[in-house]
Amino acid sequence: MTDLAFRSARELAIAVATKEVSSVELLDHYLARVDGLDAQVNAIVARDDDRARDAAREADRKVSQGEPLGRLHGVPVTIKDSLEVAGMRTTGGSTRWGHHVSTSDADAVARLKDAGAIVFGKSNLSTDARDWQTYNEIYGTTNNPWNPTRAPGGSSGGSAAALAAGLTGLELGGDTAGSIRVPAYFCGIYGLRPSYGIVPRHGSVSGHAPGSLAEFDMAVLGPLGRHADDLDLGIEVLAGPDRDNVPAWRLSLPGSRAQNLRDFRVAAWLDDAFCPVDRELLTIMEQMVEAVRSEGATVTECKGPVGLEETMALYRPLLMAQSGLIEPESAYSALVELAGAEGTAGGFASDITVRFRDWHALDERRHQSRCRWAEFFRDVDVLICPVSPTAAFAHDQRPDPGWSVRTLRIDGVSRPYGDMLTWVAPSALNHLPAAVAPIGTTREGLPVGIQVIAPYLHDRTAVKFVQCLAEVIGGYRRPPGF
Repeated sequence: MTDLAFRSARELAIAVATKEVSSVELLDHYLARVDGLDAQVNAIVARDDDRARDAAREADRKVSQGEPLGRLHGVPVTIKDSLEVAGMRTTGGSTRWGHHVSTSDADAVARLKDAGAIVFGKSNLSTDARDWQTYNEIYGTTNNPWNPTRAPGGSSGGSAAALAAGLTGLELGGDTAGSIRVPAYFCGIYGLRPSYGIVPRHGSVSGHAPGSLAEFDMAVLGPLGRHADDLDLGIEVLAGPDRDNVPAWRLSLPGSRAQNLRDFRVAAWLDDAFCPVDRELLTIMEQMVEAVRSEGATVTECKGPVGLEETMALYRPLLMAQSGLIEPESAYSALVELAGAEGTAGGFASDITVRFRDWHALDERRHQSRCRWAEFFRDVDVLICPVSPTAAFAHDQRPDPGWSVRTLRIDGVSRPYGDMLTWVAPSALNHLPAAVAPIGTTREGLPVGIQVIAPYLHDRTAVKFVQCLAEVIGGYRRPPGF
């Protein structure tokens, strides 16, 4: 039964459908694991056992009656606590609406339920989903299952930790600045940042007040799982037009550009002087590239069509402008007053309070960047690159709104904490899908991952690549003690 908890979501759905295990038994097994193991990580911070058991009993009734079953039928799942689940508290990690109880499901949550998933809990996140660590005043700190002194990534750190520890069958998270990709990397699981706009975000309180209909520039929702197949299943279930466009729009994502590693045209961008990657991680990535090349893939070592420095010159101000939307009125007014002043604080204030005219100038440059990426992908199927310049780092909860105090250690040298933005920026800025896959561990036993970026709307190409990669180098490994 213990091994059952670590199967892919698709395998779990098959186990329920074939009556190898009932949905109620599977749910009870995960709940027991949460009771016995979650104290080590503090990943699942809210539960709804009674409603989940009712849904699991109904799932088993449908199996026994031979009724049609969804692709996630009877599979227990958890949801990042920035997404509304009817009847459950939804905090977004913020004390501003920490007592809000949702009356309806987020659209993406509804799609999981429509596919038969059993939602039994919420996973922890960073405050307002704005950090690469996971802690907040409501639920405290989430630890990395591989080493409790290390962060699990953020903001979907509870999602990734729960999956790595075998506490849930599938997870739903969000990503604007690596919030799916960094936790997947730090915890040794799979994650997918979908193409921008293909998974509805209505029902997210990540920075929004509950019930808000506003969209966030570059923000997406996507699946996390222990297996590459979970990304494929997740995008099958989640992708589609939002509620306003359902009457007329249809989404038909193209199939993968290649079906085997030998048929992939791969660009490898593993390091860059603008944001150096720790040598130990680089060695592991280089070994992965050699494994891909030995399978017959065409691998070209080259940078992306838009350099990291140019990308960050666009991405950072656009991200800061987006962040300004969630600042309380008093704080925003103070930033307006500070904008234009000399020094780091003045520059930060200018970015976060950017004028509409200036934002559109940035957006025009972003569209030019997207065109250059589209041209690049005429001759390349996927670009592989780091997610982060470092493996999971130690908890550091010093207040640091401008990222000026915290640092990263790269080959023994201190680097700015903001370097965590750099390698996740190309995908987010240019609306590109990016899958993350585990590829090894450091000498300290911390997971190392790779980011696989594909052309816009070619999510299945990124997913297929990590599926093929898992067949060659292996995939998820269970953390010791779980």
